[in-house]
Amino acid sequence: MASQPIVDPATLPTDRVAVSKEEILALNPQREEFEQIDRLLLLDLEEGLAVGIKTQRPDEFWTRGHIPGRPIMPGVLMIEMAAQISSVIYHLKFETGGTKFFGFGGVNQVKFRGAVAPGDDLIMVVKTKTLRSRMAIFEAQGFVDGKMVFEGEVTGVVV
Repeated sequence: MASQPIVDPATLPTDRVAVSKEEILALNPQREEFEQIDRLLLLDLEEGLAVGIKTQRPDEFWTRGHIPGRPIMPGVLMIEMAAQISSVIYHLKFETGGTKFFGFGGVNQVKFRGAVAPGDDLIMVVKTKTLRSRMAIFEAQGFVDGKMVFEGEVTGVVV
C-alpha cells in the first residue's frame, strides 16, 4: 500500500509557476536530456516543500529504447527528478546562487508504483526531512493523473 500523499496533487494547479525553468537552470547544472523539471508549481521554503512538474514528450531520449512499442520512463529518471527538485530547495534555502555542487549521496526506500509514459505530466512532491549545510535528506513522491507512481528518499551532499 502506498504512503499517504505529502500533498494532494489534485489541489495543485498545473499551470502555476512558482519557480521558472530559467531559475532552475541557474541553480542546477543538468542540461539537455537530463533537465528533468519544467518548473516548480509550489515552493515553501519554511516547510521545506517543493512541487515540480515535467511533461514527458514523445521525443524524450528514452522513448526509443525503453521499451520499444511501449515506452515507459526509466525509474532512475524519476529519482533524478526528485534529486533535482531537492537541489533547488537546498540552493534556495542556503542562498548559494547555484555556486555549490549539491549531488547524490544516496537513495532509500524507493518504490515504483506505476508507469510514466510520453504525454504524461509527472508531478513530483519533495519534502525536506533533514537539512544541513553539507547534507540533506528529502522524501519524494511522484504522481501521474493523481495516482502515486513513485516514492522514495533522496540524500544530497555538497561535493
